[in-house]
Amino acid sequence: MISRACIAAGLTVAALAAAPPPAAAAPPHREARVLGTRTLPSGLQYAGTTVGGLSGIDRDPRTGRYVLVADDRSRLAPARFYTADIEVSASGLGAVEITGTRPFLRPDGTTYPSMDAWTAAPCAGPRARCDPLAPVDPEDIRFDPLSGHVWWSQEGERIVPRSGAPTLIDPSIRRARPDGRFAGRLRLPRNGHIVADDRGPRQNRGIEGFTFAAGGRLVTSVLEAPLLQDGPEPGPDAGALVRLTVQTRGGGVTGQYAYPVGPLSAAAGATGVSAILAAGHGRYLVLEREVGVGAGGSLGTRVRIHEAVLDGATDVARVHSLADAPWVRPVRKRPVAELAGVGVVEGMTWGPRLRTGERTLVLVADDNFGAFGPDLPTKIIALALP
Repeated sequence: MISRACIAAGLTVAALAAAPPPAAAAPPHREARVLGTRTLPSGLQYAGTTVGGLSGIDRDPRTGRYVLVADDRSRLAPARFYTADIEVSASGLGAVEITGTRPFLRPDGTTYPSMDAWTAAPCAGPRARCDPLAPVDPEDIRFDPLSGHVWWSQEGERIVPRSGAPTLIDPSIRRARPDGRFAGRLRLPRNGHIVADDRGPRQNRGIEGFTFAAGGRLVTSVLEAPLLQDGPEPGPDAGALVRLTVQTRGGGVTGQYAYPVGPLSAAAGATGVSAILAAGHGRYLVLEREVGVGAGGSLGTRVRIHEAVLDGATDVARVHSLADAPWVRPVRKRPVAELAGVGVVEGMTWGPRLRTGERTLVLVADDNFGAFGPDLPTKIIALALP
């Protein structure tokens, strides 16, 4: 989830209001066509929870059922995910219906606490950054093609006060049974831990997306922004390199690569990678999104989807700082689609294949639980690709 504070920190001039109209593919990217957009009611209630903050989506190709994760740090309700039916066909995007919800459970069978509740609870000794009972910040979710479980990622926390002990909670990718019960976690790469000095993932800019590859034998994740030691975040004059990591299901790193995020558009406030999707051997679709604040607080958004090819890229798993390694060859990418005005798109999954032979992509835009106002609600967007 991208925060208003994060946007304001990178604000320059006006919003993206002058960008192409909503849901219109911006030239020259003509490969994708928009099938439709559906907007969920603001503050939608389901089974005693508020349906919002939807930052990850996946579709089970065996059943056609969708799953979505709520980016709620157990503030409105315990950290959770939803199931849904979404109608996608060659004629467009049909009904979107929430069909169920489950809380994620900790190893001890309880729900994850809010940050306030966790820090207020008594604790014997220092709080370990890898505490499996610590609060979580959910970001993405995937069906496991081999086990039928759901895997989900969360960004952790980095709070380093001027005085007192820091709060350092590692990001993670965890496994859950269909009923939400804890089933394990993926081992982090060596440079994936949050530490107190200027190393590791930035605050609220950790593992934003992940995907299964090679039929489920590999797990590929991507950071939203550069590691602290890898240099500054993208600006209007320059892009940045974020780390894309390929691991086995057991956590072994088979390769880590530098993915080049493009520079900000004129006046955008913040940008980063929000989703990744396997697209074939060594190929992925990567979603970059921008949010900008204009005069009067109006918001504009832009989404770019690229095909990324790992072949020929430098393995940077043992490179401490990308800022000090100009010899690194980053991942090659080419544009697939560009959209403006569709909202804060956070999640992406393959939808059904159409009678036309096209593949569909289903995106979800995060309403941030109303923090951005009524102009950026929860949306489901469907695209068709050749």
